[in-house]
Amino acid sequence: MTLEALVSPGSVAVIGASAKPRTIGYTISAQLMKRFRGRIYLINPNYGEGYIEGRRAKFYRSILEVEDRLDMAVVAVPAKAVPKVLEEAGKKGVKVAVVVSGGFAEAGNYELEAEAVRAAGEHGMRILGPNCVGVYNAEVGLDTMFLPEEKAARPAGGPIAFISQSGAVMTAVLDWAAAEGVGIGLAVNVGNRADIDEGEILELLRGLDYVRVAALYLEGFRRRKEVEGFLRSAREFSREKPLLVYKAGRSADSARAARSHTAALAGNYDYYRALFRQAGAIEAEDLIDLFDMAQALALLPPPRGPNVLVVTSSGGIGVQATDFLLEQGLSVPKTPQPLADELKRILPPLASLGNPIDLTGGAANEDFANVLERALDYFDMALVAALIHPPGLDERLADHITAAASRGKPIVAVSIGNSPAVKELERRLRGRVPVYNSPRRAARALWALYRYSIKRGGSKPS
Repeated sequence: MTLEALVSPGSVAVIGASAKPRTIGYTISAQLMKRFRGRIYLINPNYGEGYIEGRRAKFYRSILEVEDRLDMAVVAVPAKAVPKVLEEAGKKGVKVAVVVSGGFAEAGNYELEAEAVRAAGEHGMRILGPNCVGVYNAEVGLDTMFLPEEKAARPAGGPIAFISQSGAVMTAVLDWAAAEGVGIGLAVNVGNRADIDEGEILELLRGLDYVRVAALYLEGFRRRKEVEGFLRSAREFSREKPLLVYKAGRSADSARAARSHTAALAGNYDYYRALFRQAGAIEAEDLIDLFDMAQALALLPPPRGPNVLVVTSSGGIGVQATDFLLEQGLSVPKTPQPLADELKRILPPLASLGNPIDLTGGAANEDFANVLERALDYFDMALVAALIHPPGLDERLADHITAAASRGKPIVAVSIGNSPAVKELERRLRGRVPVYNSPRRAARALWALYRYSIKRGGSKPS
């Protein structure tokens, strides 16, 4: 399949590579040379050789001079030169070209964009972009982004794939994910989507075992075929894996901004909402919400129903969690009497056994463990407010939470604070139990789990 070369090429040519630091061609070359596991070829007629990050590198005058087979070309040349460059890449047999160059439809140059697509299509080569930052795949070390890591960190990897219409949004999200430990392992920026679009990428992701969830940032579609392709592929994808989407450009003014950004037609938001429902996608309220839900869906099993156990050492956080869970249409039922009787015998006398189960400031790690061990049998999922500030609690509470999660019911944690102990607790939970810094974010994550479970037929609507 040609598009496999988009996320996992065996060889990459950088057309417009440079030995001059602080340029786009230099940064792309340097990023690939750091960790890409395949072969790299640098193309620029102005160099014979040069140094990139202190390493001597050979340059080719033309891509046609490269003797080996090439899977991908990353094109970073002025817009007017792109059609000719793509024609040469097509003659060479390149499967897919990532065109990072801007100055096409987003700037009103529609004919130049069409000419670039024609030049590639004559040789059966596919285009990502133009006006994009391309692809980041931690699985194979592929990184076509022209943003240096000291300004935009990359996450270590994980089961979440991110498709973004905006390159700047993709860059910022990856930087944030690297700091927060959010498991984004694959990201693709479609830019102007002159050729390859979200639908085709979803079709590709559906077959990748290391992708469990897809998160999509969308401003709008330009063509009917893009909508049709998205709907067809999204339906197929969401039957097998969760698909989340955040649609920007919901108002008339923001829609106008989207048109000038990536030549998108944001259109009527009600139309897009209906489209997402037909596609089986779960809609997010913003980017943080998008990845809050993605983490839960990537890490946790689906619940069997809407009933949530809330366990906390803070009555105030427990009340807030209950409000937000009910706001999302979930249920926080009263603790069954047999369970309450059992907990009364083993918990501190001041503990409130309703639901939320409030262990108060006198709680110890073992109290949380005792509640989770006994109460999970009565509920479909749990929200644990792991506020470890009281003297009897510490970062080892994370070990009890992950042990409870291993029993097969979804658990999310709320942790608020910045002390070393709090950060260590969050580190221990990372990659096992999603952790959020507000009960509202945790409630949204559980809601997404429940909605996807209903879609898959594993739960009944409340």
